[in-house]
Amino acid sequence: VQLVESGGGLVQPGESLRISCAVSGFTSEHYSIGWFRQAPGRDREEVSCFSNTNGSTWVKNDLKGRFYISKDEPENRVDLYMESLKPEDTGVYLCTASLETDCPLSEPFWWGQGTQVGVSS
Repeated sequence: VQLVESGGGLVQPGESLRISCAVSGFTSEHYSIGWFRQAPGRDREEVSCFSNTNGSTWVKNDLKGRFYISKDEPENRVDLYMESLKPEDTGVYLCTASLETDCPLSEPFWWGQGTQVGVSS
């Protein structure tokens, strides 16, 4: 399994950003993709998840309304859309995959290298 993130960058507060996770290597459709973030001085946290098994999605409660997750089927890519970004959204965003069939993930297994998101004026 290979997960490759892209799309990070530096934006100003209030702006939007899409980050993507290209997924390859699964031999069945039963897996889930999660996005975690590692912010400076904070624990790693799961922010969103997509179940490829049933198409369900999950977003961390305090991010609902700003963060959205979806899958681009032809590209086999899971995108995280982030709106109205705040400085506290700054961090490394990591794509992860698990054979769990529902979200949020309790046992993420495969990890990408991460993509940096910075929100600053």
